[in-house]
Order: sequence, then C-alpha cells, then structure tokens
Amino acid sequence: MAEKMVDKVMRIMKLPEQIRNIAICAHIDHGKTTFSDNLLAGCGMMSEELAGKLQVLDFHEDEQARGITIDTSAVSMVHTLEQKEYLINLLDTPGHVDFGGDVTRAMRAADGCIVLVCGVEGMMPQTETVLRQALKERVKPILFINKVDRLIKELQLTPEQMQERFVKIITGVNKFIDSICPEEFKGKWNVNVQDGSVCFGSGFHNWGLSIPYMQKAGIKFDRVYEVYTSNDPEELKKLRKEAPVHEIVLNSVIRHLPNPLVAQKYRIPKIWHGDLESPFGKSLTSCNSNGPLAFVITKVVVDPLAGEICAGRLFSGSMSKGLNVYLNQRKLNPRVQQVYIYNGAKREVVDNVPAGNIIGVAGLKDGHAGETVTVEPEEPFEQIKHLFEPVVTKAIEATKPSDLPRLIEILRRVAKEDPSIKIRIDEETGEHLMSGMGELHLEIIENRIKTEKKLEVKTSAPIVVYRESITKPSMEFEGKSPNKHNKFYFKVEPMDPKIVEAIRLGEIPEMRIKKKTQEIWQAFNKYGWDIKNAQKVKCITNGNILVDETRGQVHMGEVIELIFDMFEDVMNAGPIAKEPAIGIKVSLMDMKLHEDSIHRGPAQVYPAIREGIRAAMMDAGPLLFEPVQVLQFEGPQNFMGEISKLISAKRGQLLEMNTERSFVVIKAKLPVAEMLGLSSELRSATEGRATFYVVDQNFEKLPEELQQKIISRIRERKGLKTEEE
Repeated sequence: MAEKMVDKVMRIMKLPEQIRNIAICAHIDHGKTTFSDNLLAGCGMMSEELAGKLQVLDFHEDEQARGITIDTSAVSMVHTLEQKEYLINLLDTPGHVDFGGDVTRAMRAADGCIVLVCGVEGMMPQTETVLRQALKERVKPILFINKVDRLIKELQLTPEQMQERFVKIITGVNKFIDSICPEEFKGKWNVNVQDGSVCFGSGFHNWGLSIPYMQKAGIKFDRVYEVYTSNDPEELKKLRKEAPVHEIVLNSVIRHLPNPLVAQKYRIPKIWHGDLESPFGKSLTSCNSNGPLAFVITKVVVDPLAGEICAGRLFSGSMSKGLNVYLNQRKLNPRVQQVYIYNGAKREVVDNVPAGNIIGVAGLKDGHAGETVTVEPEEPFEQIKHLFEPVVTKAIEATKPSDLPRLIEILRRVAKEDPSIKIRIDEETGEHLMSGMGELHLEIIENRIKTEKKLEVKTSAPIVVYRESITKPSMEFEGKSPNKHNKFYFKVEPMDPKIVEAIRLGEIPEMRIKKKTQEIWQAFNKYGWDIKNAQKVKCITNGNILVDETRGQVHMGEVIELIFDMFEDVMNAGPIAKEPAIGIKVSLMDMKLHEDSIHRGPAQVYPAIREGIRAAMMDAGPLLFEPVQVLQFEGPQNFMGEISKLISAKRGQLLEMNTERSFVVIKAKLPVAEMLGLSSELRSATEGRATFYVVDQNFEKLPEELQQKIISRIRERKGLKTEEE
C-alpha cells in the first residue's frame, strides 16, 4: 500500500539536512500562486489539469474574487532528487504592497526564497521590496523568470532578444542583491544561469528550464521556440512532460538553498540578540531537536472550530501536544493543545515535531506574530519589523449598539491575524481606530469583518497618520512628581536622519537595552557615534532613542523600567497632537529620587517623566511630519501629460521619467494625504490604462502653511483643546 503523504512528511521531518523552508515572493500578478499550484501538482498533491486554474493556496473568497493573494499560506511537500527524499515547506506570499507585512513575517520562518520575476515586466518595485525583506532576514534567494511564453507569443522576440532580456533581469537582480546583502555573502548569494540558481519557464503552461537540466536532458531552448511558433497544443503537452516546472525548480531549491542546520548558524546571530554561548544560544545555532524549545510565531489564524492557531518556525527543541510553554512577551504559561503540519487550507494533526520545521500550534492563547515561545523564560527573538508603517486610519463602529462587545472582540482578533493592522480602542472617546498600509488593506479587512465575521459595521473616511518631531535642541526641563519628592531632568534634540533610517531598515534593532550589546554599539559607531556615547543608549522605539546621561544613581535599577514605559508612551503620543513621534533623541540628564521606595512608585514617577519629556519637546520647535510615498506610474506615452498633471495637482514632485517603446515610466513623490482616491482618478484620467506601485515610504516635514491647519484638525478630531495651550 502506498505511503500516505502525512507519514512521508513525518518521516523526513526528523532529518534536518533533508528539509528546505522556502518562500515564494514577487511583485503582484507575476504568477506566484499559479506557480505554487504547479509545484503541488508535480509532488502529487493535486491534479495536473487543474494546476494554475484552482489557485489552491488562495483559499479565502476575497482572494479568489479579486485574483490576488492576501494571506501567506503554507504547504509541506516531498520531492525526490537522486534517490533521496526532501521535505519542502513552502510559503506562498502576497505581492500587493498593502499586504507586504505578511511577506516580512513569512521571511522569519524561511531560510531561502524563490524570487519570481515576470519576463515581460522585469524587476518591479515590489520585487525589490520583497527581496529587501528577504535579505534583511538573511534569507538566500534563487531566481525564476516566469511568463516566457508571452515573450514569444505577444512580444514576438527572437531567441537572441530573449537572451538579452534574461541577462538584463539577472544583472539587475544581482546588482540589487549585492547592494543589500550582508558583507559575508557578497558575491556568494548572486544568482547564476550556469549553476542552475536561475530557472525560467511558464508557470501557467507548467514547464521550466535551467542550464544543468538542459545539459542533462539534451533539450535546447529552440525546442520552446518551436512549440510556441507551431501553436500545437499536443507539442505543448509534450514539453510539459520533457521539462516539468516542479522538477527543475525544486532541484534548484535543494541544490542552492540551505537546510536549517546551515542557515541557523548565520541567521540566529542576526535575529536573536541573546548570549550565543549559552546552552539556549548553542541549541539555536545548531538547530538541536533535543535542546530547549524555541518557536517563533509568524502568523495567527482564528479557526472557528480549533480556535487560535499560531503558525511559525521551530528553531530549537521539539514541539509536542500537552507541553506547558512560556510566552516571553506576554509572560503567560499556556499549554499546547494540538500540533499541526500544513497542507494549504488543510492541516494535519501530528503528535511531535522536531526543530527546523514550519508548523502550526493550537492552544497558545494570546500568542501574536513575533512572539517567542519557550519552556523557561529566555531572551526573545528580535521583533519582526515591516519596512513600511501603517499610514491610513479609519474609525470603525458597529451599526447596532448591541454589537459593540462583539466588535471589540473581532477587532482584537483582526489585530492578531494581521499585525500590519494597528487597532486602537480609545477608552476616553469610545472611538475604535484601525490603521493599515493603504486604502485596499483597510477595505479588505472591513469586508472580512462583514462577510467572514458576519458583523455589520460602518467606517469613517480614511484619515492619514502624521508624525511629530522637533527642529532644534531644547533647554533642560524638570519633571516633578505629584508629591514633589522626585525630580527628573530631560533634554531633547533632533536625531541624525541616517540613524533614523538605520532604525527603519532594521540595521539598529528597536528594543530596551538591559545589558551590554556590542552589536548595537557597533551599529551606532558606524554612524559616527563613539562607543562611549553608544553605551549610554538605553531604549530605541519607533525611530527615537533614550540616552542616559546620569551618573552614580543608586536607585536607577528600580525606576529604569518606569522611565522606559513613559518614554515609549510620549513617543507614541506626542505633545502637539498626540500623534507618534519620530527622529527624537531624549537625554535623561539627572534625577533626584526620594530615599523611601514607597514615595517613588509608578503613580509618582510616571507623571514626572511624562511631563518632563513633553515640556522639553514643546521647547524644541515641535512640528508635524507627513507620510510621503514614492510611486512608480506606468502607462501609454500619450497619457504622459495626464499623469504629470495628476501628480502636480496632488502636491506631488516628479523624480524621474523614462520612456520604453510606447510606454512611459514616471517616478514621483506624493503625500499620502493627497493620495486618497488616487486609483480611481488615475483610471478616469488614462481610460484605465495606467497603473501605479509603491516604491518607498518615508516621513517628511509638512509644509509650513499647512502645519497649524492640520494640527487644529487632528486636535479637534481627537477631542483635545484646539486653542494654543
């Protein structure tokens, strides 16, 4: 009797050198889900006739209706190479920029990725974004050039012209990898046609080729050309049999992407900042199944029957049913109820899984993406940080007042399922705010609340999230506790933009620094700080830092956590409009504390620190920064004037303009506040023939003439006093 797929997977799971954890990532509509279907069909997990049409890994109704991937989905499959079986845990990730947070989280679980590039469109903005996210997490890439059939049938290129196009794509990808890749992998992680780390083919027509395969099977590229010029469906069927895409790509995955034993040696020092020489650290770097447990949650899915299921990567130890575990950030001790392995929309229950695998776990109530699950309290993994931040907010309320408790419960669940959505339930105003990456992101979430969660809600018009910052150093300000016995002295000054950018890109991790951390000191040193000053940095949050300039403080250990709490509190809601702060260096210059600990508890210390930092910020020329996105517009040349007119009408700034044949590619910088409704305006201005993509996002100073107007508007909306305080 044939061995069941689950039993096969369970058998290979115990052999880490035969495991590959990979993600598929690409720009939107470059064919990832169709491609994944073909890999599944090749491994015998679905019928070949339906591959590419079923979109097995897009199993939400809205994903199928819109034809895009919204959630990352996982599947485990088995592939044989040279009489040896390998387990491939595959993650299919979204391509739309609004769902990029899902890509970032998937990269924490993967060790390697297949970067899919469309042969017609080449490397696009979102391809660069997903590749940047992969390299930041030290995930090794290989390349698949898709939609080669379109080059022959639609663009009618000759084999020589196609070769030129391939070379251009490969050179572009390698140049990009070299610019971001960690120093020790420069040149080693480049993709290469000769060794098979570059494959090309058609995901839709289910064939693929790589140089090593062509040499082994004796197929030339002319064969592909013949098939498409003859227009014979039978010939196409033969080509599928001669060069099956799953075999070419999965062979390349096994040969070029690392197994967990190799990958964790260089990935762990980057994503975990604990002591690598401790037993826990050694177990992590060696992917030891018999060591202490270390599981990182990358996604939470709420199943109506099984409850919350936390998917993620098991870096060390073994996960088994009934185990009592510890959530390091929530400080809770739940019990594991079930352990699952993945198969697209299906999950298979298993008893025990060793390190190096991607699994699902039920029973970790209150678990969230980025949580580190261990048995004993340990240093948690670095926070999973997306490149872009939520910049569009909507207020949401239940249509029927009686549904309010259910709305709060659903919003909490939404925040767990998609951590890129920030939910704020304002107790004072009773407002429920939902912030996301863009209009589409919020629209999808709103839709799912109505259709999947069956709750009628209404939402406000989109609101843009601003940032507060300062323009000059402040004087020293005193914050006094209500009992007048404790005093804190603060100074604030603008931070070097290079350091703000390094924090945004994750080169400097955001964390509370409680022990000596050479890596962080070196990172500051790289940007011109001497090590002595870098050692005074105590907390990094949202692109702001807290520096301890005090000396000889006996009670510092008792109040340091309270100082961190209030520093983070003010940085999350600044003094001018209660918007988050950015680019501020807060220095604690001195403090005087009451001798008796009963007089320096949180109730006394919190107000003193908060008022001290706020007063210093109000003296430092505070102002608002607005979110700005760099967009790439593409459309026919005859609409160039219309696109330019639209950009200038929205306070936009043209950065560059290139023409390729009859197409124009325009890069422009636009304030997010002016972009609401941009898609429909662009459609009507260009008869629906132009599109745009987000390339980058940042915060820039709001023009002087708009400062007061926007501050008043935000204060009014939040119910704060609108006159100058």
